[in-house]
Amino acid sequence: MAQSGLAGRESHIERAAMVRLITLQNPRMGQAFIDYMASRKIDVQMMPEGGGQFVLWLMNSEDQLEAEVELKHFLDDPMNPKYQASSWDMAETRRNAFHYQTPSFTSMLKAKAGITTLSVMVLCSVIYITQFVGLGQWVFSWLHFPAFDGQEWQIWRWFSHALLHFSAMHIIFNLLWWWQLGGDIDKRLGGKKLLEIFFVSAAISGIGQYWIEGANFGGLSGVVYALVGYLWMLTVKRPDIGLIIPKPIVAFMLVWLVLGFVQPFLAIANMAHLTGLLAGVALGLLDSYRLKTAKA
Repeated sequence: MAQSGLAGRESHIERAAMVRLITLQNPRMGQAFIDYMASRKIDVQMMPEGGGQFVLWLMNSEDQLEAEVELKHFLDDPMNPKYQASSWDMAETRRNAFHYQTPSFTSMLKAKAGITTLSVMVLCSVIYITQFVGLGQWVFSWLHFPAFDGQEWQIWRWFSHALLHFSAMHIIFNLLWWWQLGGDIDKRLGGKKLLEIFFVSAAISGIGQYWIEGANFGGLSGVVYALVGYLWMLTVKRPDIGLIIPKPIVAFMLVWLVLGFVQPFLAIANMAHLTGLLAGVALGLLDSYRLKTAKA
């Protein structure tokens, strides 16, 4: 990681939110941009993301507007002599080229997700932990989908089943996807929209799963599939909004959905996945029209 020369601003940077700028495959290209921004007293850092890709992180969100403008100029003309000159100027202050400093776990969480995303993650985690301190049956009895007479009027049950998880793999898988997909919606469209998708898809996926197998289920995966469907529709219908889900992710989730129906070994709430996906697709199509109309 290049030494940016902003040591005097470290305490301020720690309080500021990190901003993900771009993913690159060429670290030397990224380093050229980092050096140029450092010459402008703006701290950008790079870290590997796997698959030969590298992410540029803006360490102070107050510099976001200027950084995004400069990044556009850089991508239009990366061989401009001014970038090479900056790299030469910063070479003497660089501790060790391409030594990457990993941002803190908390910073990474906050950079990707808003308060709504993080609150649901915390709530799921707390509920999961309580199940291992002798309260598992009690927690399930209060949060499962309405199954007995009178429980249909206990409104929370239509949604609270999505907060239940029964294994470490179950909760880790769901929360990672919730953070990845829900965080994008939270950041771009706000927590209110994310909660709307959560409540609608939790109720619909719960109804679908209960209709097939009864109330012995739980988990956020129905909602996760709704996020996939929602982002899929916005990617197709309204790419200008900036909520783009990569095609490989959609393909992976659809293949996993099909495998859930055909394999006989794993206990998977397949109908919750399918109805959640359909709910997300419907909401995505509806919002594509709504947002287009509002913009017009």
